[in-house]
Amino acid sequence: MACINMVSIASTMQTQKLHSTTEKDSQPERISTYKPNIWKYDHLLSLTNQYSEAKYKIEAEKLKEEVGCMFSNTTSPVAQLQLIDGIDKLGLSAYFEVDTKETLENIILYMKTSSTSKDLYATALCFRLLREHGYHASQDMLKDLFDGKGKLPLDMKTSLELFEGSHLSIDGENLLNDIRLFSTKNLKNLSLDVDRLTSNPLAWRVRWYDVRKHIITAQNCNDTNPMLLKLAKLNFNIIQATHQKDLKDVIRWWRNVSIIENLEFTRERIVESFFFAVGIASEGEHGSMRKWLAKVIQLILIIDDVYDIYGTLADVQQFTVAIEKWDPEEVQRLPKSIQICFGALHDTMEDISVEIQRQKGGPSVLPHLKQVWVNFCKALLVEATWYHKGHIPTLEDYLHNGWTSSSGPLLSLHVILGLTNENLHLCKNCQEIIYYTSLIIRLCNDQGTSTVELERGDVASSIICYMHQENVSEDVAREHIESIILNSWEKTNYHFNRLSTSHRKIMKHVINEARMAHVMYLSGDGFGVQDGETQDQVLINLFRPLGRNPGHHFGRLYRPNFIVMGLGPVIFEVPI
Repeated sequence: MACINMVSIASTMQTQKLHSTTEKDSQPERISTYKPNIWKYDHLLSLTNQYSEAKYKIEAEKLKEEVGCMFSNTTSPVAQLQLIDGIDKLGLSAYFEVDTKETLENIILYMKTSSTSKDLYATALCFRLLREHGYHASQDMLKDLFDGKGKLPLDMKTSLELFEGSHLSIDGENLLNDIRLFSTKNLKNLSLDVDRLTSNPLAWRVRWYDVRKHIITAQNCNDTNPMLLKLAKLNFNIIQATHQKDLKDVIRWWRNVSIIENLEFTRERIVESFFFAVGIASEGEHGSMRKWLAKVIQLILIIDDVYDIYGTLADVQQFTVAIEKWDPEEVQRLPKSIQICFGALHDTMEDISVEIQRQKGGPSVLPHLKQVWVNFCKALLVEATWYHKGHIPTLEDYLHNGWTSSSGPLLSLHVILGLTNENLHLCKNCQEIIYYTSLIIRLCNDQGTSTVELERGDVASSIICYMHQENVSEDVAREHIESIILNSWEKTNYHFNRLSTSHRKIMKHVINEARMAHVMYLSGDGFGVQDGETQDQVLINLFRPLGRNPGHHFGRLYRPNFIVMGLGPVIFEVPI
């Protein structure tokens, strides 16, 4: 009964808030409930990391040579598959691309010529790895593991591989869909934490943010080659040092912009923005793109809050005109806070376009950058108009606009421009990937923030739209949204598989945007609430090296009405 009442409550709240003063287009002021920033910039800027020294990269290269011998010394196909899987999970794929390619192709040849009985676990693992690495692997590979009735007894290891492999399916692969349902049921019978697992399969997770966990697990199990484990730890620390250096540059930019002192309504989330950017492109060589993305993500949060919380309908209409014309004069009659937002966006995009042109050559990319911001702001304006006019759209109308308001197309263009001079946004399969990735971002965002946004009085989310449209409970609506997310992943997989190898290397970073949406919104609003799971992930992935006590080089700073939180380095504060 409580769930059914939610439909009425949601509809009533939206109707009351959205219709109360429709004629004047003047709604009750929406109050920002976001907490202040918790990170201590002075401490972050004072960080030192020994792994930025060149000697550690030299050591890593030596270890790479030693570990490379494992491929020739491993002869069993099952052991070879496990080696590749271990290398992937430990974050070392880039070191052994050639060895991995040769080994997988040899395994494919072995499968075609071997007449020996199949190992169920090895077949499931092989299927997943082949698909992950871009090789054709028919779902028929798994026929022998599944009889369609769910009677085949499978151990935990095999069930896990089937579950993970089933999430690499494309639209129309009914066998894989059946395997996903069956393996989920089988894992539940084995008493695993199925709810957490099924909402966050491997294919939907950011690999880099799993690396530390896999290293610690391998270390505790004592079943991983010591040299491989040593290389994994060293590589993690080296890349983490690179990320810290990049973050310092972003913090300096943020301080120079001096925007937050005048914008009390918005989210100051520069560290979380950088965390999101690292998830999109964690590799050491992508430092420039990481910094561009971090700046863009923080600006997205600010502009979103202008449309959602601060600006009147007239304000955001004029702001949108200013973005279209890219003219600071167009915001002169708007509130000072909005003028500051426009100035920060205008100047930062001008600077990024110059940096991209300097690094990549070719004509200026500023026209392209301006256009994606225009599209983003127009989509936000549609949502603001819905709110001020008291309109709850159909789910179809919401998503037609929402894939753009998700910021996915905006982020994707920065990714593409940061990696290549090619016009990949003109590629049909790339367009489809950007669309479905953006849809996933939109829906994950709604899943994590819908309840709080409803309380704050924001425009209806996809969940509220579907509840209102179909007169169903919140639980039913969430299940429907989850089915759209699953279908969007199948579409993404299909179009990704049709790309050339070179284009896959670029578009995998676009798809990481969707994976980061799962990371940020799996347990709620990862941007809005800093002192939750996001904080823990930031600490262990950006600041704490493996294999040593990281706390000795951090100072302490106290401010009135704040308590210092955290283990080891004290680099953030939480309001009492």
